[in-house]
Amino acid sequence: MELTTSGRFRVLDSPRERPELLLIDLETFEPTYVRTDGDDDDLAGVDDTAVDDLRPGYVVDASLAWNDGTARFASVDVDSRSRIEFVDGVTGVFEAARETWQTAEAEGEGMNSRVTYDTDGAANGVLYVFAKQSGARDLFEEFRSGTRPLEPLVQRVNENRDDEGPREVFVMRPADEPFVLVYIVFRAEGILAETVRDTYDCPRE
Repeated sequence: MELTTSGRFRVLDSPRERPELLLIDLETFEPTYVRTDGDDDDLAGVDDTAVDDLRPGYVVDASLAWNDGTARFASVDVDSRSRIEFVDGVTGVFEAARETWQTAEAEGEGMNSRVTYDTDGAANGVLYVFAKQSGARDLFEEFRSGTRPLEPLVQRVNENRDDEGPREVFVMRPADEPFVLVYIVFRAEGILAETVRDTYDCPRE
């Protein structure tokens, strides 16, 4: 008998070189790898176009069919079209990120955050900076693999906003700075999001 599980998930690209997506359960933050290859029978009746159209950052309501320990989509509906971009080796980090990190260093803290504002004084995003970890730990890869979930940061934004998105989230590892940054832009496809995309070469798919 085929086992089916259901839930609400955040979609990420799989860090493994396999035809799959990484889903993060929004209640438990547990990661699940879901295969995306195969014919329509393998996809348990889900239109493969619906699966191909999923992008990192989307929130989906999905049922997963398990066969021999492998999860595939039995159903999938997109609830939010937020986007998450992982950008490695960033140069020319914007001043707000450096200032936020300098404050963390001055206070002896390993992380810090600040709200950013547009030219009219309206809040347009939240910036988090985290100290790069020494030794074997790689914070950027932990975010990308779901080992360290981004979801609590996004949920905190949603809880303090009148709207629920969609958001644009940029996770960056600067090439020449001692921190990793997470920038949650309140309005997806707004001016700020597009500026960050253009500045750090994150073209829209």
